[in-house]
Amino acid sequence: MDTHLTKPADPSTTDLGRRVRAARQAQDLTLETASRLCGVSRSTLSKVENGLMSPTFDVLQKIVLGLKIEIGELFGSTPKVSASGRRALTRKNEGQRHAYRGYQMELLATDLAHKAMLPFRIRISAHTLDAFDDWGRHEGEEFLYVISGSVCLYSELYAPTHLNAGDSLYFDSRTGHAAVSTSDEDAEVLWMATSADIPQTSATAEPTKK
Repeated sequence: MDTHLTKPADPSTTDLGRRVRAARQAQDLTLETASRLCGVSRSTLSKVENGLMSPTFDVLQKIVLGLKIEIGELFGSTPKVSASGRRALTRKNEGQRHAYRGYQMELLATDLAHKAMLPFRIRISAHTLDAFDDWGRHEGEEFLYVISGSVCLYSELYAPTHLNAGDSLYFDSRTGHAAVSTSDEDAEVLWMATSADIPQTSATAEPTKK
């Protein structure tokens, strides 16, 4: 899901864009060079920097890997590295928020750097695959647990998987995927992804709408 939301974004997206630009300029990188390092198109990176695009998690991962920064830095936090006894407390509704079309994401544990996994609480407002431009796809593995409502996870390799509250699914992030709410209300999920080391830039495929 590497493009195409170009309507004016909310203030949080504008702030994120400023931080992306600051991280790029701090390394004296041109937009063209940074786009190659991140594995995203120059136009996509420009839209993110100017607050015209709310980037997907896939694009966020590519940016933090390409610019060698922590994802928490893009949300205004200063992650800390702890030698031992690592822990991070996130109170209710105090995570860093980010929205992309069908997902209202709250990134948790943003005060820790170099985490092995990235935990999100997500409200899935998408009810059809039409909400997405493309599959989600990146390095690593993911775990999805449904807190409330019901969800259908679409995948390139498997038949659509229907999940109810209390159900969970563990899967390979490299397989194209997208989740929609199948309940009347938006679904709430805990979504965890391992922190990738290498950006994924393979060709994408269109989701098969069911």
